[in-house]
Amino acid sequence: MIRKIFKTGNSIVVSLPIDARERLGMQPGSEVEVEVDESEGVLIIRPVKQQAAGITPEFASIVDEFIDEYQQVLDALA
Repeated sequence: MIRKIFKTGNSIVVSLPIDARERLGMQPGSEVEVEVDESEGVLIIRPVKQQAAGITPEFASIVDEFIDEYQQVLDALA
């Protein structure tokens, strides 16, 4: 997809096509990570995965371990 860079206020902006945003689950206000890969000469834009409010990294780790351990049971229940 070819997009144009334009200026708005003091910022330089690239608009994202709606189909790309929808496929990545992004909407206005979503956060993205911007990375410059100088060796390849590319700009990489990734959506930031949001965690639910109040979820600590420790709790998320415990849930991940639980899911890993009981994946077969959870699949059967689904």
